[in-house]
Amino acid sequence: MAVTVETLEKLERKITLTLPADAIKSEVDTRLKRLARTVRMDGFRPGKVPMTVVAQRYGYSVHYEVMNDKVGEAFAQAANEAKLRVAGQPRITEKEEAPEGQLAFDAVFEVYPEVKIGDLAEAEVEKISAEVSDAAIDKTLDILRKQRRTFAQRAQDAAAQDGDRVTVDFEGKIDGEPFQGGKADDFQFLVGEGQMLKEFEDAVRGMKTGESKTFPLAFPADYHGKDVAGKQADFMVTVKKVEAANLPEVNEAFAKSLGIADATVAGLRADIKKNLEREVKFRLLARNKQAVMDALVAKAELDLPKSSVQAEVDRMIEGARADLKQRGIKDADKAPIPEEMFRPQAERRVRLGLVVAELVRANDLQAKPEQIKAHVEELAASYEKPAEVVRWYYSDNRRLAEVEAIVIENNVTDFVLAKAKTVDKAVSFDELMQQA
Repeated sequence: MAVTVETLEKLERKITLTLPADAIKSEVDTRLKRLARTVRMDGFRPGKVPMTVVAQRYGYSVHYEVMNDKVGEAFAQAANEAKLRVAGQPRITEKEEAPEGQLAFDAVFEVYPEVKIGDLAEAEVEKISAEVSDAAIDKTLDILRKQRRTFAQRAQDAAAQDGDRVTVDFEGKIDGEPFQGGKADDFQFLVGEGQMLKEFEDAVRGMKTGESKTFPLAFPADYHGKDVAGKQADFMVTVKKVEAANLPEVNEAFAKSLGIADATVAGLRADIKKNLEREVKFRLLARNKQAVMDALVAKAELDLPKSSVQAEVDRMIEGARADLKQRGIKDADKAPIPEEMFRPQAERRVRLGLVVAELVRANDLQAKPEQIKAHVEELAASYEKPAEVVRWYYSDNRRLAEVEAIVIENNVTDFVLAKAKTVDKAVSFDELMQQA
């Protein structure tokens, strides 16, 4: 049967569907009879409820269910015959006028757009690279040593310095009044490691055991404690103990304590380098992938299906509410969240998804089983028992689907970088690690 498709605007289309009224009635009767065999109602034995009673109680809901099913089937068949790629759900309304013995419906919906991707050879993409230097390995070693440091009490007259652990009593007041969270006894922190606000650390640095000091402290405007953010406080602090840090030496015993198979200093450094190189690889891939996706969006021409954008906005709002709920925000499910704050990001996501899908389809960039397997094994390699992690991924299709999506993005990235004009840029290890 020929399907007439009316174009309303850009991606919006309309199809008129017709269904035989007697076919609807027949299906409703069939379902009601089936329901009558099992329905339970007061005053009747199971299976003995009169059809008139069943129809009176359940007729409307069964009719609604049949209409939904039949109209949905008719729409799917019509869209398939017209070879339409439908985006989102159709809006279906019943027409007042219909041929005799028929029911008619208008289905208004959107189709996926034609995606035109410009010449990728003209695209310019910055491709960054980074190396794991000896300095990076040394820095990681220092972090590992600090994680395993011990402390010994300094002499009574020794001044607190960076790296020391101090135990203090303090009390803060704003306009002469104490405030919540502004007082603590036997509070410990490490001097010079950013655990406290700078003014607090500066005040304690150089103090000795038993000394007290009063000093002003200005809370930053963006301080997490909203009651004191942007306000000036006066603090009194008393140092009760100063402890010097003792870092373990980098030797075979240290390597062994970290579980290094080759328990030598060289083996330890090699293991650190291997782990850092894995982290560098993933960060470089993420950074270069982002540059590729930006170039793709800039080179593509397409209209966006409003339904797809709205669905993405709804997903983002739902995610925001879930995040608020996890943080313990009361009535998070009712919190007013404006849709417009998510719309630009939702539009970009939809645009990028359509562009990537078209590039994958046109150039056979789907994820192959061996690529998925290799990526899972690479992810698992950093864990103590890689085989168990591999099994964990393969035990859940959703996890594998996430890996498949990453592999596809990697394939797209490699494809674009091979065609585009790449501008190579070397960055330091520290700069790469600091990037979001």
